Amino acid sequence: MQLITHADCLEHKMMPGSPERPERLSTLLRYLHDSGLQADLDTRLAQPVDLQTLSSVHDETFLQSLNAALPDSGLFNVDPDTAMGPGSLRAAALAAGAVTGAVAEVLCGNTQRAFCAVRPPGHHAEADTAMGFCFYNSIALGAITALEDDAIERVAILDFDVHHGNGTVDIFKDTPQVLVCSSFQHPFYPHRYTDIVRDNIVNTPLPAGTDSSAFRTAVERDWTRAVEAHRPQFILVSAGFDAHRDDPLAELLLEDEDFRWITELIVDLANRFCEGRIVSALEGGYDLNALSRSAHAHIEVLSGV
Repeated sequence: MQLITHADCLEHKMMPGSPERPERLSTLLRYLHDSGLQADLDTRLAQPVDLQTLSSVHDETFLQSLNAALPDSGLFNVDPDTAMGPGSLRAAALAAGAVTGAVAEVLCGNTQRAFCAVRPPGHHAEADTAMGFCFYNSIALGAITALEDDAIERVAILDFDVHHGNGTVDIFKDTPQVLVCSSFQHPFYPHRYTDIVRDNIVNTPLPAGTDSSAFRTAVERDWTRAVEAHRPQFILVSAGFDAHRDDPLAELLLEDEDFRWITELIVDLANRFCEGRIVSALEGGYDLNALSRSAHAHIEVLSGV
């Protein structure tokens, strides 16, 4: 299994005190190294995504406006929670390139699975809007990359971040080849696309205080049935670990083992329908210790170690 990352993802800086900080990635990578798990993985450097690929999911005017706003120093606020510094768009391009590159590696048979340890996250980025710490929708770009392969006709995106994957839903709401399943605290940020009705969009809203048992029941009920009906040939995962009970940004009560459980569910579905093919990318997770432990469990199951 491949682990794809890049040190320049640490160069994305936002406002002081922001929970989406470089330490999220550096702490996770140190944990993977110190645990010994990274030694069992094929670590690769991400390459930045190109403009043509970005344009496959994002409006060109939007991309041009982001580039024009990129500061030479200091910060530019995209929204009240999201800022760009000089290294932000390169980090976002590397995060997106990690996912598209991982998909290509899986499709050509170099690996069966990959985890992209990158930042900034991407699943809130809509076709023409950057928001919620996100600039480019990396997982959506990965799905498009998969569908460009003649052997892939259907893709599933499974998103267990505590926040709804509004950007991914926006991009694929009228693309029946892509199934999007998103579990999320509700009502909660970003308050968009949670009531959309489409055959290929499966929303699993969870009230604040949802515990492990209720989470597992809801996800297994909604996701398993949807994936069985869709029969995807490739699975992509928006892996957010901010539904953990220790996370400061949300109010769900998941434990480390819930992320192991949901990964086992995803691996089982991939083995049944996709020849085991999975590419997962880091989204949220803002308590450094909970993030590191939960992501370790996720990667351990994906790798089969």
